[in-house]
Amino acid sequence: MKNLKRVLCALLALVMVLGFVGCKNNGDDKTTPAPNNTNKPAESEVPATAVPTTELPTGDYNAMSAAIYDAQLGAFNTLYQAAKEETNVSKRYALMAQAEAKLLEAAVLIPGTTNGGNYGLSRVAKRSASTVLWGNDSDRFHNVLVTTELITAEDQTHLKAMWNEVRGTGTYTQKAIDYLTEKGYTLKNTYNMGYASDPKTWDALATSRSADSEAIVNTYDGLVEYDNENEIKPALAESWEVSEDGLTYTFHIRQGAKWVDAQGREVADVKADDFVAGMQHMLDAGGGLEYLVENIIVNALEYNTGDVTDFAEVGVKATDDNTVVYTLCQPTSYFITMLGYNVFAPMSRTYFESKGGVFGKDDYKTAVDAGTMKYGQTVNDIAYCGPYTVTNHTAENTIVFEANPTYWNKDNITIKTLTWKFNDGKDPTKAYEDTKAGTLDGCGLSSASLEACKADGNFEKYCTVSDTDATSFVLFLNLNRNAYANFNDETKAVSTMTDDQKKRTDVAMLNVHFRRAIGMGLDIATYNGQVVGEELKLNSVRNSYTPGNFVALEEDVTVEINGESKTFAKGTYYGEIMQAQIDADGVKIKVWDAENQTSDGFAGWHNPANAYEELQQAITELKEFGVEISKDNPIVMDLPYYSGADIYSNRAQTLKQSVEEALQGCVVVNLVSCADAQEWYYAGYYTESGKDANYTLYDVSGWGPDYGDPATYLDTMLGDGAGYMAKCLGLF
Repeated sequence: MKNLKRVLCALLALVMVLGFVGCKNNGDDKTTPAPNNTNKPAESEVPATAVPTTELPTGDYNAMSAAIYDAQLGAFNTLYQAAKEETNVSKRYALMAQAEAKLLEAAVLIPGTTNGGNYGLSRVAKRSASTVLWGNDSDRFHNVLVTTELITAEDQTHLKAMWNEVRGTGTYTQKAIDYLTEKGYTLKNTYNMGYASDPKTWDALATSRSADSEAIVNTYDGLVEYDNENEIKPALAESWEVSEDGLTYTFHIRQGAKWVDAQGREVADVKADDFVAGMQHMLDAGGGLEYLVENIIVNALEYNTGDVTDFAEVGVKATDDNTVVYTLCQPTSYFITMLGYNVFAPMSRTYFESKGGVFGKDDYKTAVDAGTMKYGQTVNDIAYCGPYTVTNHTAENTIVFEANPTYWNKDNITIKTLTWKFNDGKDPTKAYEDTKAGTLDGCGLSSASLEACKADGNFEKYCTVSDTDATSFVLFLNLNRNAYANFNDETKAVSTMTDDQKKRTDVAMLNVHFRRAIGMGLDIATYNGQVVGEELKLNSVRNSYTPGNFVALEEDVTVEINGESKTFAKGTYYGEIMQAQIDADGVKIKVWDAENQTSDGFAGWHNPANAYEELQQAITELKEFGVEISKDNPIVMDLPYYSGADIYSNRAQTLKQSVEEALQGCVVVNLVSCADAQEWYYAGYYTESGKDANYTLYDVSGWGPDYGDPATYLDTMLGDGAGYMAKCLGLF
């Protein structure tokens, strides 16, 4: 397969040339070099009109994807593979930072924004839910503190300061209760919040979508859980030990925990085997996150590839009813941080089988294809061992979580009823009005609702700026577009591009300078301001994929940057190393603010002059492939957008205007209207394969970390279908 890929890379340029010889103004048959997208010399030169001696399988989508990946992301992948082999944690971080620098330089994705950084008002006490940056625990709400009245900005600020003072002592919740009570607030045991997308499945182990996991995580407990002081605490595991060599993790399961159905009827005891069953089902289902445990847990990779078919050989075993043991491939410093993610969720083996569930990859696929596998299809088709059961799920309306009467920790939850209310975003002030009325217990403010809040006199008294987090929303560029309408409905989000425009855009998207021109041309601050308002438009702007302060070196590290040794001191942040590599490569983007020690809060990519300079380089290179670019003959790019919501319409218009102006009319962004959020999501967010990605540029998706290591981001950009987000690039 590797040899085939090398052939494909050499011939990829020829395929593009053969499709465009008619566009050239001159009629010669001069030899044309391979595209200069990777800054590497061509392996060979080929006549522009020649027939290749080895036929490129243009109909083979995966082969094409592999060729494009190697050409466009080869530099990233080479460095990243070296980083993954490194056993010294700090050296690993440094090499990963260098690899990410190459990823960003390739401009296959344009960093955009993160969660938070906007004004909001709430009845929920600051920091009463976990704010851990990775995993699913920040979406657990059983211990939040909610009052009947909106909490003032002054009191929220005091609570946040209190949290900083007592973090790690286990006393914040009680201190916050005491403070709120003294201030005259009344605590309640219900929490009403908004949501924008229904779960597509209730199977925690068969999904990688946040819209699914954010709901499901409230229905089960894991082995451990981050509390609201962001400390790891026992959950279904009462205790655990790690072997001296770091390869064996042994967890002791608490006795007396129960599985119940949606009606609260007991169906089984929670046992160690539930974690074995959960892991096997996760690997069998192939929901998109199985790569997380490959090369982490012994034989997980081999089970996925089929080299191992007996799951008993995989490194997760129940040695008795109350003991589960994980065996790792190598010491993994961040393994314990992975346990808060749904890939490690337990599952009742007997209940799963009662719903038609089977084990083994082939048997599972057969059951799904036959329609006999019902597990996870509705809230009535899962077992619950967490704080809540779901008593009502009405699509695009309401989801109600009621306290589980058999929950092992039922006496210590603060919220007895959690209600989610649907909001499609069409009315930009609805969430604010619902919060004022008490229908919701809090909301962030859009640019429109911010003005309403100020007019009502509520801004000064109640509004605070929300914390940002580690979720990175980016704009993806499609390098291998095959779809020009939505895969689920060919009448939706239909492109108006002509065949000639499609071909020209396909070639342009494989030029790194063209892609950089798009990224540098986008006025990300004004774009973000359409959602959060002008005052805070920079707060949540992010300039990298992995947040620059996500990790720091634990010791001094020396690495090679373009042939020269460079030593970074202990405590150096990941982002500083990224920036050092980017600067050495001469790429004009800023991803790290050294003064403020962050990759957020500034527009480090946007520069119209640099954008136009990159475009001119692209124009020169693409001309050699028969693609002439000018104001009269621009490259056309499709951007699907949600036309039913003003804030997203305005955001799309800002993107279009800023890119077209920066590139002086040589690029046209074609706004493809999506009447509702579902149509917008089906253009890209709901796709299972890059082949179905219906866009040139897409701004819906992002990635939140699963554990506390940069690999949680960078693994998503692996090739050969291993990287979950590579599909957003139109690959695999």
